[in-house]
Amino acid sequence: MTSLINAIQQRRTYYTLSAEAPISDAEIITLAETALKHTPSAFNMQSARLLVLLHQQHLKFWRELTEILRQVTPEEKFQSTQDKISAFSKAYGTILYFDDTSTVEKYAAQFSLYKENFPVWAAQANGMLQSNLWMLLEDAGFGASLQHYNPLVDDMVYQNWGVPKNWKLIAQMPFGKPVTEPGEKAFLPIQDRIKVFS
Repeated sequence: MTSLINAIQQRRTYYTLSAEAPISDAEIITLAETALKHTPSAFNMQSARLLVLLHQQHLKFWRELTEILRQVTPEEKFQSTQDKISAFSKAYGTILYFDDTSTVEKYAAQFSLYKENFPVWAAQANGMLQSNLWMLLEDAGFGASLQHYNPLVDDMVYQNWGVPKNWKLIAQMPFGKPVTEPGEKAFLPIQDRIKVFS
């Protein structure tokens, strides 16, 4: 239990990453598959999907995202945007998180009493998947951050990697070897956030 507590406490956001990997590509894929398979979901819906981009495919994602952002970012603000994207592109890989909307719709139709809840439950399961995989990556020696450039990048992702249109992009996670330490993390008073009755 101590190791799990440590993993939760030590998971942090790393923005400055290098393209070094403490484990092999096959081991990275095993981590992704393990998190995807064993993360719980309501009604065992299993609506979460992953796209793992490594090496040139990872670089392609951030290169094409840069060009998309160039079109929508004011010129005077683009340099800082480009610097941020450049930092992500220097990582080892990127994991894209999706929800399969056809799976969500199928369960909503099958259990109509709860139909409005299934998109919420799918989002909750995806959040758990993100957290689980993030901790597994960090435990393996990687650092990561969670980014949200959707829906700007949706069409680009569909076109480049043949992702089905019923896969709704949720988040992007660049990961690599941490180059700098994360900043100080502030916490609200815990007594304001939890109530216990016994």
